[in-house]
Amino acid sequence: MVIKVFLASSSGSTAIKKKQQDVVGFLEALKVDYTPLDIACNEDNRMWMRQNVPEDKKPANGIPLPPQIFNEESYCGDYDTFFDAKEDNLVYTFLGLPPPPGSKEAEQADKDNIVENGTHAEENLDDTIVPVEDRNGDSNKEVKQATDENEEGEGDEEEQEGAAKEETAESVGDEAPTVKEEEEAAVEETDEEGQAEEEEEQEEEELRQLESAPCGQGLKSGGGRGRRRRVGRNTGGRGGVVEAKRC
Repeated sequence: MVIKVFLASSSGSTAIKKKQQDVVGFLEALKVDYTPLDIACNEDNRMWMRQNVPEDKKPANGIPLPPQIFNEESYCGDYDTFFDAKEDNLVYTFLGLPPPPGSKEAEQADKDNIVENGTHAEENLDDTIVPVEDRNGDSNKEVKQATDENEEGEGDEEEQEGAAKEETAESVGDEAPTVKEEEEAAVEETDEEGQAEEEEEQEEEELRQLESAPCGQGLKSGGGRGRRRRVGRNTGGRGGVVEAKRC
């Protein structure tokens, strides 16, 4: 890109000369390459300048005065707009050139980018964070659902095992007294049977003694309840006094 500065080398206006010196001196201080084009000695340069200055930028008489600044074929501005850009540290923007690193204009551009793109971009980034399950789509949701179902199934199995253990413990607790009662009943029944056998043996012994005893002799059993029975064919009594044998 070539910066073109249209000048009038033989101008009799002191103001125009001063403005031209300000523009050229500032461009040289910034080390901006430019091409000076004299409109006083070259009619083609003067005609080209007048034709390419936009109509809304021309003065009331329609004849633009130097200095006029172009970037190739693009119109940048006249002295007044150049001066405003210099005061605002926007000369490179005015010329359509990228500001060099370390310049005030470059630092200002970085700050503007941080304000416009940095802060808002971070806020948008925070607002647009997508959960992992949403980024992975329906497949991740299915995996999560399957995992939840497996965990629920394991929980149900553990509850069933715990309930089964409790039922087993209760059933064992209920059976234990039943077995004990059966054993006690069996012992009582055994005692009763033994007692009945002893009584039968005692009665048989008393009958044998009575049959072998002489006539008129009485025999007293081992019982002591005061009940007396006469012995016929069979005494059948328990613990009473046996009367004398009939002859």
